[in-house]
Amino acid sequence: MGRLKSLPSRLSAPASRLTYLPGDRQAFDRDRDQQGWRKWYKTARWQKLRMSVLVRDLFTCQKCGRIEGDTSQLVADHKQPHRGVEALFWDILNLWTLCKPCHDSWKQRQERRGLG
Repeated sequence: MGRLKSLPSRLSAPASRLTYLPGDRQAFDRDRDQQGWRKWYKTARWQKLRMSVLVRDLFTCQKCGRIEGDTSQLVADHKQPHRGVEALFWDILNLWTLCKPCHDSWKQRQERRGLG
């Protein structure tokens, strides 16, 4: 009995929808930082708005309930991602306080899934 020869593939490799290679965080950050709306985070207006949100929420994470006196460990997070829409960015009703662990894990997973 003879050996079967493998058939050549008729399918080409699927085009990747990934803009960045997994783990290429530096390229992602570099491109993100070039977005015009990124400079809004550096303004005095944003710092004042951020502090207003932290005070309103009593320096308490709205996800896990953690109270944090160190404001560097708190994030004024956009409930609905603004994606460069100025009205959503500055809307205080679209902001809430999250601790860094909740923001950097739970919230980021939600945004990647498109659940905002």
